[in-house]
Amino acid sequence: MNPLLTLGRITLGIETSCDETAAAVYHSHNGLLSNALFSQVELHKQFGGVVPELASRSQLEKIAPIVDHALAQAHISLHDVDVIAVTHKPGLPGSLLVGVCFAKALAFARSKKLIGVNHLEGHAFSGFLDHTIPFEHLCITASGGHTSLYIIRDFGDYKTIGTTQDDAAGEAFDKIAKLLELPYPGGPVIEQLAAQVEFQDFFGYPRGTRHTLDFSFSGLKTAVLYDLVKRDAYDMRLKTLINTSDELKKQVASSLLVCIADIFEQKLALAYTRYPHIKAVSFVGGVACNKYIRQRLATWSERNGLLLYVPRPAYCTDNAAMIAFVGNYKAQQGLYADMTLDILK
Repeated sequence: MNPLLTLGRITLGIETSCDETAAAVYHSHNGLLSNALFSQVELHKQFGGVVPELASRSQLEKIAPIVDHALAQAHISLHDVDVIAVTHKPGLPGSLLVGVCFAKALAFARSKKLIGVNHLEGHAFSGFLDHTIPFEHLCITASGGHTSLYIIRDFGDYKTIGTTQDDAAGEAFDKIAKLLELPYPGGPVIEQLAAQVEFQDFFGYPRGTRHTLDFSFSGLKTAVLYDLVKRDAYDMRLKTLINTSDELKKQVASSLLVCIADIFEQKLALAYTRYPHIKAVSFVGGVACNKYIRQRLATWSERNGLLLYVPRPAYCTDNAAMIAFVGNYKAQQGLYADMTLDILK
């Protein structure tokens, strides 16, 4: 091991909240040393979404090799690790159990300190892996499982001021993509189709209420469905597309993308009226990979004299780097767990 690494704390992060198997090493002085991940996208693509049982079985097979890979990338051994941080909520129970049980076994066998990390807190602070973001700031986290709005005051000091009441933004992309018989995951292909018609709003899908910071995307999915039925493009009895052209799919994709970007912009605008002292905005989670939405939020932020911070794509989707980062500052704050650490609590 590099002698300089002995001068700080080394945190091993483990992430298995959904379908990814990930491990990363973070050094308190030198930053991120490694970030390893095994993606299951190809495994679940044929089903149009994540199958929980398949996800946890794959993680059982991959977690030990991924942890070994992360340690090797960082040029350290498990002996050099000071803290093991693991996602313990929220997520798929079977997947969370794989990560938590593995982390607890390592911590017990090697007498390492243990920290449980909330997956959403990992996303909320993932922007710090690439940027120095000023406090206080607003943060939108948007992924397949969660869409939330936070006021971030300091490391570990944040408040949820808005959250999804039903479907998350990424879930809406995936479900509507499946409705349109497009590949999984839905977000990237919807953006590609929307770009071909220059991100126009053809159908004016509902934006939901403007008077709350909470999100709701289930109604948007239903609105798209019934609009297709009205256009004789979807058969409710057969539950399949009929008489649907590629051009219509592009128009639906474009209208959907513009609608979701409008919703994010509206929520930021409302939050800014309630928290006018904020210094910046961050946009994180898998949906933050969407270049169109990023640009819309960057334009809004610039118009209001704020900077928008977005992590690189590898830190937007589920990853262990953000878990190791949060584990590092929790260790600095002395927020350790014991062997009673459990999922979802």
